[in-house]
Amino acid sequence: RWPVPYRRFDYRPKTDPYCQARYTFCPTGSAIPVMKEEDVIEVYRLQAPVWEFKYGDLLGHLKIMHDAVGFKSSLTGKNYTMEWYELFQLGNCTFPHLRPGMDAPFWCNQGAACFYEGIDDAHWKANGTLVLVTTISGTMFNEMAKWVKYDNETGIYYETWTVQASPDKKSTVWFDSYECSKFILRTYQKLADLGAVFKKIQTNYTSIILFSGEPVYLGNETSIFGPQGNKTLAAAIRDFYNPFKPHHSVREFFVDLFKIIDHVILNHQFYLFYNLEYWLLPMKSPYLKIIYEEVPLPVGSKASFGV
Repeated sequence: RWPVPYRRFDYRPKTDPYCQARYTFCPTGSAIPVMKEEDVIEVYRLQAPVWEFKYGDLLGHLKIMHDAVGFKSSLTGKNYTMEWYELFQLGNCTFPHLRPGMDAPFWCNQGAACFYEGIDDAHWKANGTLVLVTTISGTMFNEMAKWVKYDNETGIYYETWTVQASPDKKSTVWFDSYECSKFILRTYQKLADLGAVFKKIQTNYTSIILFSGEPVYLGNETSIFGPQGNKTLAAAIRDFYNPFKPHHSVREFFVDLFKIIDHVILNHQFYLFYNLEYWLLPMKSPYLKIIYEEVPLPVGSKASFGV
């Protein structure tokens, strides 16, 4: 039963005009090129602190890192970067808007792959990582490109939180996150399954973990907020999300921060929205932790050569 599997969808819905990004998603993005079969392509692991372009190494000290993958074609000499991130920034993927006249919380949440020509060496090297992890053929790259299209069209919602029972490494995972590092891990695994042999180097990734007892299923938007919904529960969910709104003053921020502490730590409650459904997490100490742990590079099964 656990962890709850991440739900895939048949198509990506159109985004609502209400959802606006502070920074444009994938501004220089391009289609993934078709490589010549005989090409030899270097694959690079790329990692840098989140929002490094704005805050430098600040979030690197907290080990909050963003991951990407780079490619270099031997035949053309061209470099490419591929990454997966939020269309409307992290806050919108993690918490909803409470809009006037709408009972249900409104989510601006989508994530997607971005592919573009070039690798910004300075960005990845300055405070992070740019290291060769394997080489692949043009044929393998083209197969990976087909898989990226499938993965991108069906895995559309960003999930910030990993939720597990305790900090123990063998503890039950209730929900797994679905964010930039998970896309890179899936890409590496696909390349391994296609026959790529990875170097033996240490690779670490950031996870933001909530700690909770067994989650309680509450229902979906219709069953909670619809005409026949549970008005008490609907009000409790709105009340929980309200303090996470953007703040216009320091005083407002601290008032809401105390409300969050009251909900999560004193009352041991967190409402999670996952797979378009609501769950109540009975929170427990240490409540939240940011970890930077090793996930080994994959070993291929070579069992499959398709999407």
